[in-house]
Amino acid sequence: MKLNLTHPLAVFDLETTGVDISTDRIVEIAILKVLPNGTTEEYIKRVNPLMPIPQETSEIHGIYEKDIKDAPTFADLATEISEFLGDADLAGYNSNKFDIPVLAEEFLRAGSDFDVSNRKFVDVQNIFHKMEQRTLVAAYSFYCQKDLINAHSALSDATATWEVLKAQLEKYNELTPTVEYLSNFSKAGNFELLDFAGRIAKNDKGEAIYNFGKHKGKTVKEVARIEPGYYGWMLDANFPLYTKQVLRKEMEVIKSENEALKNKKKEDEEKAIANKLEALKNKFK
Repeated sequence: MKLNLTHPLAVFDLETTGVDISTDRIVEIAILKVLPNGTTEEYIKRVNPLMPIPQETSEIHGIYEKDIKDAPTFADLATEISEFLGDADLAGYNSNKFDIPVLAEEFLRAGSDFDVSNRKFVDVQNIFHKMEQRTLVAAYSFYCQKDLINAHSALSDATATWEVLKAQLEKYNELTPTVEYLSNFSKAGNFELLDFAGRIAKNDKGEAIYNFGKHKGKTVKEVARIEPGYYGWMLDANFPLYTKQVLRKEMEVIKSENEALKNKKKEDEEKAIANKLEALKNKFK
């Protein structure tokens, strides 16, 4: 079954200094951009993370500090990466929980206005887990009948992910071959997440809620009323930059709504006073 694309799909993989989306950095990025006509374009770059790479991490992906000491930083590459991605939707393996949030953090640190809000995200791992419950190496073997050579090499992983996605579409007739369907199908959990880390979500009424901690399930608006300092704590704490950006925008909406209510209340009070004065004028001529 061929995937129907209305615009490009960027299948990508990151190698990083670690697994903390708030603090770890990219050391290699590989993108396989699949165009609607079926042709592909590749982009791969080593990146200087401007921080040490732990030895145990280097032993996994094979990238050591000596390999990237003269490489450009992400800030140096941000514009060309953004231009290469263009308006492409994003796909990867465990990308909704890791690669996409890490990429978003790097763009925010670089001061880039790269927008992820209008893109679809296809997480091949979530499709795989919903169908078969396996890992990437097993997925590649299961779907493609091949051994994954050079696992944890960014381009090898990205290419394997694309092959697995195509094989999934061939195997499961119930999968609709559109990015919109696969994006919805590969989401994890019942709530629509507003940030990649899953800290802010939408409830069934479409209201922004906290999705963790002591206020889990409560709306951002309610928490702003009962514990105003919680918002400030989140901005100061070690949460991803994208989570903070989403929360700021939500608080701006709440502030705007509160101002509108305040202005309406004031207008109603002024109107009531004017009506009373008019009534008094009419009564006493």
